[in-house]
Amino acid sequence: MNLKHDVGAVASNFQIYGQFLHAQPYGTGHINDTYCAVFDQGGSSLRYILQRINQHVFKDPAALMDNVRRVTAHLSARLVGLPGSSRRVLTLIPARDGQCFHLDQEGNYWRAYIFIERARTFDAVESPKQACEAAKSFGSFQKLLADLPPPRLAETIRDFHHTPKRFAALEAAVAVDPVNRAALAKPEIEFALDHRAMTSTLLEAKLPERATHNDCKLNNVMLDDATGEGICVIDLDTVMPGLVLYDFGDMVRTSVSKAKEDERDLSKIVAEFPMFEALVRGYLASASDFLTPAEKGHLVLAGKLITFENGLRFLTDFLVGDTYYKVHRENHNLDRTRTQFKLVESIEQQEEQMTRLVERV
Repeated sequence: MNLKHDVGAVASNFQIYGQFLHAQPYGTGHINDTYCAVFDQGGSSLRYILQRINQHVFKDPAALMDNVRRVTAHLSARLVGLPGSSRRVLTLIPARDGQCFHLDQEGNYWRAYIFIERARTFDAVESPKQACEAAKSFGSFQKLLADLPPPRLAETIRDFHHTPKRFAALEAAVAVDPVNRAALAKPEIEFALDHRAMTSTLLEAKLPERATHNDCKLNNVMLDDATGEGICVIDLDTVMPGLVLYDFGDMVRTSVSKAKEDERDLSKIVAEFPMFEALVRGYLASASDFLTPAEKGHLVLAGKLITFENGLRFLTDFLVGDTYYKVHRENHNLDRTRTQFKLVESIEQQEEQMTRLVERV
């Protein structure tokens, strides 16, 4: 297999011992380059994750990695003594110079993690149990970070969930239309414009700032192969100050529909109420005791808004020429946009029922 990078050479710069055997691309992430590297250590084959941080997206990788270092250390300390604690938090492997990352000669920032065995992620939710377990994991993640000591975490992507600014970026892309794609997305642009009024709703709710994940997709939590339990939250690049509702909104966006994020058959895009109920019950089971009444009261709105915001991001990237997300086919980002906006419509059709559920729980 021809790899984009010499993973063996990169791995030699980390405190990984044994003989490098081979590596291959790993996962379905849109942003970073991720590899699974296998080492022979005393006759046993052990796996590690090597990642090259995308510096087009993350402008200050050193600050990002300091966030990851602090967060993983704090989580590890909080989990000491629990069964299987080493599988419940990502473990950074230091570089040979003691740093939490390696900077190569081309200016690339790399990091290494111990591979978490006997667990996997899912790109699309398969059952309410999965949704519930993922929500429990993300709620626990927020709760464990509630007492993260100062200083404030760095903002790895400024205004990441600032929906009004996301909307403004879309308007700018439509106005300039740099690669002449606006005509292809006319219905999607009109849908976005029709929903302009809700873009500022969470920011106006005066909710407390907390340390949050900010990218709570289903495939960012690992589920145990044997039990299905959510065991480890991964992809910590966007852990930074935010609102807990950003996280819950992402859970809704990625879990209430079984369809994939880029599904072309929009008839498959439906917000399934049992999935939403599982998310609410799982999340509140682990996070309820530290949430404010206002945070709980905006759970439904969060699901709709973050789904809409993600559609704005896909649509903007499509209009400017696919500069942020990795694409694998023509109009890939436009397909992603359509799934998000169809899901917003499905949530809107069930909004009253969802609100009554949250009030009961």
